[in-house]
Amino acid sequence: MLKSRIYEIIDRDSGNDIASRIYDVWMLACIIVSILPLMFVQSYPVFRITEAVTVTAFIIDYVARWYTSPILLNKGRLSYLIYPFTPMAVIDLLSVLPGLNLINGTFKLLRLTRLLRIVRIFKIFRYSDRIEMFIRVLYKERRVLLSVLMLALFYIFLTALVMFNAEPHTDPTTGEETFNSFFDALYWATVTLTTVGYGDLCPVTDIGRIVSMVSSLFGVAIIALPSGVITASYLEELRELREKKDGRTKDERM
Repeated sequence: MLKSRIYEIIDRDSGNDIASRIYDVWMLACIIVSILPLMFVQSYPVFRITEAVTVTAFIIDYVARWYTSPILLNKGRLSYLIYPFTPMAVIDLLSVLPGLNLINGTFKLLRLTRLLRIVRIFKIFRYSDRIEMFIRVLYKERRVLLSVLMLALFYIFLTALVMFNAEPHTDPTTGEETFNSFFDALYWATVTLTTVGYGDLCPVTDIGRIVSMVSSLFGVAIIALPSGVITASYLEELRELREKKDGRTKDERM
């Protein structure tokens, strides 16, 4: 009974369990507060306090989820061995590692754990049904999105190859370097295909400019296609979710 109750609390609330809702809000607050130091250059004393509090909360959450893993994975005692290797469990463990700086922040290795705080953002996935729904949409439309990705990569490689061989490696008018390496051509092809166009690299020949115009036009279609697929699938998921909620509401009334 205790294990079941703990699981009901730490699992994302989908009903009227007040304790579960409070826990979700508390964990979301810990995640947000824990990444705030990354927005500052200097380290303030209050950050050590918030880090100690949030890391303690993350450790308790990790242990509680490990303890209730048989309910989640439904594999008996084997769940205790499997759970630490699940994706979210790995993220939870990496989220705790930056707390090593509280022990001794002088070691260079421990200083590198500061970057691991960014991993804590992924913990939000567990507490947001909208993000979980978006991940389901990506998985559902993975074949279409993968096809578009392969098409985009092929076109980037093709245009980069043409540009690298058509353009001079030095601008004849200014003497500045243009496409000095194939990586520069790949970088230019990527930002052009996505219609970003930073302007730090640009063609100087007529052939290069024609390729640039075609690539920009093609990029609009490439970007629009997955956007439409994702939007349509996301709206379908929302409609199904509303139908399920309406169905549960009718059952409760009956």
